[in-house]
Amino acid sequence: MELPLRRIERAETPVMFVAVKDGSDEIGPAWDHLETLLGSLRGRKFLGMFDESGIYRCCVQIRDGEDADQLGLQSGVVPGGQYLSATVRGPQPAAYALLTPTFEQLRRSGNRDATRPSIEYYRRHDRIDLLMPIRGRA
Repeated sequence: MELPLRRIERAETPVMFVAVKDGSDEIGPAWDHLETLLGSLRGRKFLGMFDESGIYRCCVQIRDGEDADQLGLQSGVVPGGQYLSATVRGPQPAAYALLTPTFEQLRRSGNRDATRPSIEYYRRHDRIDLLMPIRGRA
């Protein structure tokens, strides 16, 4: 099933993250580890970030006063810019099965910018926005 696509502009986002091998069984435990380190998840913004390097980053937006080093996490930035986006809806973990086919749809539909990573933005327990970086204007 093809999902509706939209072009968006995303601001650069400073994050803390755990990095693991993309496509591996390590991703689920890495998310669990990140959530455990944070304690309360309320009001947090979580993003998955991956590119051609084979590394998947489980990310959380940094809040004022947080120190990634103190938590044993790495820090970085989710790049801003133009993205082609689709939204996957449904309960997790069942919705995870839709991620790969939806990213394939995004790749077929846009002028991918390989210099920036693709993003999974976990908006709610039943909504994941998938973003593929593109060249050009929105």
